Amino acid sequence: MPEVWFRVRWPDGAVETCYSPSSSIAHYFVAGTSYPLEDFLARSRAGLRAASERVRARHGFPCSRALGQLARIEQAAATIAEPASAVVTIETLHIQGELP
Repeated sequence: MPEVWFRVRWPDGAVETCYSPSSSIAHYFVAGTSYPLEDFLARSRAGLRAASERVRARHGFPCSRALGQLARIEQAAATIAEPASAVVTIETLHIQGELP
């Protein structure tokens, strides 16, 4: 199962590299695309939970790293001062084994 690293630019300009244990996250995000905060959170929840379930299907247990990444994203989003107007950008998506 290929791992994916995706780089997120938060509304305050901070950049964070995030992790998914499965390339299924690429069904939820497109590199270079900006998402309203609530849409970004919904996509993160769906994508990282789906990735965790793919790990469960293959190995018999969910991926704690994917669920931890989701918790980190939700924690960061909770600190945004004006969430209604906030936009989050997916700068890159890098699937392990592919050229960046």
